[in-house]
Amino acid sequence: MRSRDVQIAVLAVSLAVSPVLRAQSSAPAPSPVPDAQNPPPPEPSPSPEPPAAPPPTEVPPGAAGAGGPSGPLPVYGPASSKVFNPDMAVIGDFLGAIGKNDSDRATPALEMHETEASFQAIVDPYARADFFLVFAPDEVGVEEGFITFTSLPANFLVKVGKMRGSFGKVNQMHNHVMPWTDRPLVTQNLVGGEEGISDAGVSVSRLFPNEVLFLEATAEVYRGESPELFRAPTRGDLTYVGRLRGYRDLTESTNLDFGGSFAQGHNDVGPPFKTRLWGADLAFRYRPLRRAIYRRLILRTELVWSRKELEAGPVKAFGAYVSGEYQFAQRWFAGVRLDRSDRADDASLQDKGVSALLTYWPSEFSQIRGQYRYTKYAEDIKANELLFQVQFSIGAHGAHTF
Repeated sequence: MRSRDVQIAVLAVSLAVSPVLRAQSSAPAPSPVPDAQNPPPPEPSPSPEPPAAPPPTEVPPGAAGAGGPSGPLPVYGPASSKVFNPDMAVIGDFLGAIGKNDSDRATPALEMHETEASFQAIVDPYARADFFLVFAPDEVGVEEGFITFTSLPANFLVKVGKMRGSFGKVNQMHNHVMPWTDRPLVTQNLVGGEEGISDAGVSVSRLFPNEVLFLEATAEVYRGESPELFRAPTRGDLTYVGRLRGYRDLTESTNLDFGGSFAQGHNDVGPPFKTRLWGADLAFRYRPLRRAIYRRLILRTELVWSRKELEAGPVKAFGAYVSGEYQFAQRWFAGVRLDRSDRADDASLQDKGVSALLTYWPSEFSQIRGQYRYTKYAEDIKANELLFQVQFSIGAHGAHTF
């Protein structure tokens, strides 16, 4: 009986205590009290307001973007200052001479012979453009300015503009790439001198790949005005130039470059009179791969036959040069050249010459050259001269024809 009473008492106490416990468990936990060792976390700072939109930009006339007047503007300023600019360069050619030369071809004692400015760039995926401006004591103008179409069918390459004709080797060279301070006598007497065949026209060339050699054929037509060689009294008096060039590697260190050329145009005697030129050129190069920056040998020759029609009858003349250039140190070159040429108007008059050269390249942007030149002119004038040349360049100048 007593144990039953105890059980009843325990059950009554449990029923009385359980509501209190449930009420305490459902109450929110008290917030921790901050103290010096556990400070409260800082409240986040408010986000900055976004900046106000800039006022609309006025579209200047002619500068609207692809989307019309409200479209994007072109980007001006340093970010795009070079995007559309061509490669530009300036090359100076300074000449001097001492010694005796009583002919009308004597080089002045000192002269800034020529300054060339070049501008070269890709026009679009299908063409590139090259401009070469020349500033000389007696000339300011365009030496060359042409566009080259490089993506034509059947591997054709077309140039349109003012160009140096593809006759031989020397005629295509600018002054600053020649291995001498002057041009050979055959160029001066038969191929129009320093200006040479240089005119406005169209050039079409094509490579013919084969396993034997590199072969290139070129056909050109010009307006007909090359100052010292061809004249065009009427619109139909055009000049025609053709060239076939071959190249072959003989070994890993040697190669042979050869070609044949033809040119025809009206001369300065009168409309029915023409001048025809035939040329042959050959170059042998030796450059050992392991010592390519220290040793190099280039042997060149060019032969030209001329037939100039005069009132008294045609005059047949011949001229040629042979030259060699040897690199004996990293920056030093020595060379020699032999010249012989008839006069175009009178083949009985013949000029002969010999030159010895020494060239030093302080860097790829400058060169210093000395040339001893002995010339015996047809008028029995003998010239002994020492020529010196300083060339210097700034900017990015593309490579010329190899």
